[in-house]
Amino acid sequence: MCGIAGWVTSNDMSEPSLVLQRMINSIEHRGPDGQGQAFARTRDGAYSVALGHCRLSIIDLDFGAQPMVIDQGQFTISFNGEIYNFRELRQELSGLGHQFTTNSDTEVILAAYKQYGNKCVEKFRGMFAFAIWDAVKEELFLARDQFGKKNIYLYDDGHRLFFASEAKAILEAPIERPRLDQNSVSDYLVLRYVPGPHTLFDTISKLPPGSHLTWRRGKKEVVRYFVPEDIAAPARLAASADTPAAFLDALDEAVQLRMISDVPIGAFLSGGLDSSAVVALMSRHSTAPVKTFSVGFSEDTYSEAGYARQVAKLFKTDHRELVISADDIMTCLPSLVRFRDAPVSESSDIPIFLLARAAAEDVKVVLTGEGADEILAGYPKHRFEKWAALYGRCVPGGVHQGLVSPLIDALPYSFRRVKIAARAFAEPDFARRTDQWFGALTDQTRRSLLRFERYRETNLYPYSADSKQSAVRRLLFFDQTSWLPDNLLERGDRMTMAASLEARMPFLDTELASFASRMPEEWRLRGKVQKRVLRAAMSDILPGNILSRPKVGFRVPINEWFRGPMKDYIYDHLTSAASQTAVLYDRQVLENILGEHVSGRQNHEKAIWSLLNLELFQQEYHLSL
Repeated sequence: MCGIAGWVTSNDMSEPSLVLQRMINSIEHRGPDGQGQAFARTRDGAYSVALGHCRLSIIDLDFGAQPMVIDQGQFTISFNGEIYNFRELRQELSGLGHQFTTNSDTEVILAAYKQYGNKCVEKFRGMFAFAIWDAVKEELFLARDQFGKKNIYLYDDGHRLFFASEAKAILEAPIERPRLDQNSVSDYLVLRYVPGPHTLFDTISKLPPGSHLTWRRGKKEVVRYFVPEDIAAPARLAASADTPAAFLDALDEAVQLRMISDVPIGAFLSGGLDSSAVVALMSRHSTAPVKTFSVGFSEDTYSEAGYARQVAKLFKTDHRELVISADDIMTCLPSLVRFRDAPVSESSDIPIFLLARAAAEDVKVVLTGEGADEILAGYPKHRFEKWAALYGRCVPGGVHQGLVSPLIDALPYSFRRVKIAARAFAEPDFARRTDQWFGALTDQTRRSLLRFERYRETNLYPYSADSKQSAVRRLLFFDQTSWLPDNLLERGDRMTMAASLEARMPFLDTELASFASRMPEEWRLRGKVQKRVLRAAMSDILPGNILSRPKVGFRVPINEWFRGPMKDYIYDHLTSAASQTAVLYDRQVLENILGEHVSGRQNHEKAIWSLLNLELFQQEYHLSL
């Protein structure tokens, strides 16, 4: 796990080594164990190329330094991530005549690129973002893993292409300072994140997940090489009582692959089904007690620490627990916005960072349960979405607005999920309804709040699953192509790498995800039972109270904190004369949102959290509007 940065440009750059060093230094937290640079030119001298790297040493500690150069300088790579099946690929490539001088997965990527060209990415099981310069073809090849666990940010003005693991590295390059993309602000206030390929920086974009980019002499081509199978009807597995056992075998293999490491390894353990399953399977393959880490809150209704302790005791893990408070949130939040290069869209980012920082004292790698909900239909919205179309047919829009909506609004904030479902059910359009399940503001509230109207045409790709597919599969496709890469996976990468810790996600193994998409749908969701195959697979391994627990989610009690210890904090940031984003909003609408929440009439925690973090982002970057 590392950080990459570099460029290809037709313009001569003053002191390129110093520029590249600044870019690498800005993301040094991703790889504090070593740095490297490599430079090249096209044969006619028209273009110059730079590849930089900072390393977190995980595999082949002695000989895995980067950028790695082979074949007398023909191929140079800067690689961030892990290829879990690199040993099998190495054996395959050795049989084809390739020779290796290291034990690293980096060299395997280069050999696979030599053998298979751009199609090499289809061979990799792992998480990756890498750049390869081919000096003979004079091509730069950039690639990002299938689900987008690792990022590549881009700046392209037609003459220069800069790339990096984080946007902050590109801001160190000699480019014109970006402006605040108001279209992205508008998207963010609805979704709580900016959908790719866009960012809040108007000139910086992201390479889409499951895509690669080829640059050659000023021209570039982006190809999406991976599409999650929930987009269409793949070959289905037959309904079978053996499905849970087969799923368990696939998950066990995914876990075992992710335990390959030359450094200490552990796991995040929340006490929920997903992380408990990962820890249980890790214990099968570890001769020493698995090191586990959990976080709790003083508010008992939000803390899952007791469940985590139960699982840790059952599997005899070396367990460490962290308890956090509202003060931790206020202390850490500005620095985490800097690490994220974006608003911290999920309040759970803070405990993840604090947990990562604590874990990094003992290990360099952790396994997590991330991704299970997105491949196995684990969120309440997956269950509710099945009834949305029926609700729309039975309850006319006027009846909803005039009768149902006022009744729902009058419910106390403890009916949070009912309110979310009612808001989503009122939207007949699939794309807009999808946005509402986890969104911050409704489209109507956004339009009344913002003092400008800048709405980008929606990228339909995440919503493009065949309409003949079930509602659940369509929603899962959105989760896998937008919610995961642009929100959860991005935050997971940033919050762990901010602590120089690598996080691995067995549930997002491509083979396991393919298996899940081909199962009969009843193994994902039947009635009220969600992630049914996982519950069945772990039935003889995990305790009954862990198996039967409803989805809780990694929630932080900001609902209460915004009414108590963080009340002054949010008003100071959003309504004071020092606020940098207040100019974007209608003052009365903003005060209504804050007032309704503080009084307890409504729960606007998502909206207030989003507004607060956008303000902190502006305080950090001071982007022109």
